[in-house]
Amino acid sequence: MVELDQFKYTLSQLEPTLMEIKASLNIQDKQQRIKELNMYMEAPDFWNDVEKSQKISRELKELQDTLKGFSELETKYEEMQILIEMGYEENDSSVIPEIQEMLDAFSEELEELRITTLLSGEYDSCSATVKLNAGAGGTESCDWASMLYRMYCRWAASKGFSVEELDRLDGDEAGIKSVTFQVDGLNAYGLLRSEHGVHRLVRISPFNAQAKRQTSFVGCEVMPVIEDEQAEIEIRPEDIRIDTYHSSGAGGQHINKTSSAIRITHFPTGIVVQCQNERSQFQNKDKAMQMLKARLLILQQQEQEEKEAGIRGEVKENGWGSQIRSYVLQPYTMVKDHRTGEESGNAQAVLDGKLDNFMSAYLKWKKTGIKSGDDAELD
Repeated sequence: MVELDQFKYTLSQLEPTLMEIKASLNIQDKQQRIKELNMYMEAPDFWNDVEKSQKISRELKELQDTLKGFSELETKYEEMQILIEMGYEENDSSVIPEIQEMLDAFSEELEELRITTLLSGEYDSCSATVKLNAGAGGTESCDWASMLYRMYCRWAASKGFSVEELDRLDGDEAGIKSVTFQVDGLNAYGLLRSEHGVHRLVRISPFNAQAKRQTSFVGCEVMPVIEDEQAEIEIRPEDIRIDTYHSSGAGGQHINKTSSAIRITHFPTGIVVQCQNERSQFQNKDKAMQMLKARLLILQQQEQEEKEAGIRGEVKENGWGSQIRSYVLQPYTMVKDHRTGEESGNAQAVLDGKLDNFMSAYLKWKKTGIKSGDDAELD
């Protein structure tokens, strides 16, 4: 039967990816680590240090879930092979719908696990802080910033991640001038770092009386949420200025009545971070310091990479010629990532949070140098 031939061919095409994932998972090392963690948990004083015990428990669960996920994939692969052979032997077409359903689920789960194996950076497993800044384009760019904020919130919701708004400055007429928010979830930073850069929108502007096509830009900055023990960053008191100001936005009577919002300026780098979401000034200060450490750590890593590569860092301006991705809504619909070559003709789906293809293409490009559609490595 033609359908069974096609299933068999599709499985043969997926097998190398399955084997590649198996090799990259280092299963034996993970099994050994699980044994070590179980030994730690059996110690009578294990729960004396609650914070440390929670981290060990979390690591153990993540390792067990990873191995369980791969084992289930291998089982599904073998079951599909058996069903295909049964279909051939018994000339039974009734197995076709079942195989199709299994193959669809298998392909989706395989892709998710493949992406996870590409997240090998030191902070990829961390939560993420994202900051959006409206650039060239005035009110149009402020509206574009609010569209991107919605897009990332929808993407986070689809992953089961939570979003917490940390700071926000609304536009004069509409939209958002800037917004900082935290996305909490496993591998949030590893996935969202693909979004770091300038995003360009082309559309018929709803704010233009002549209904002219307009281009606007928003800068997106992504940082990992780093615990104090992870960040080997020392911030000298004389290098920073801490300002307080009244919070704005939702929050009841507390808002605008106390100077609980915090702004920290780092003099050596010119970095400025803000937080106003927490009700306590001390909580806002702790969150802002955490954000500053993350930005300094990323800056330190970038400088080291540039030094090793023998190149000078290039600062991208929030405007023409610097975009990483274009979202074109007029005269046609297309979203294209200029780094990886990944495209989608369904711009509305992307704006509704369908970003996995772009994130996957970015991770593959960073690891291998291969762009979407390429058959060989790029220089």
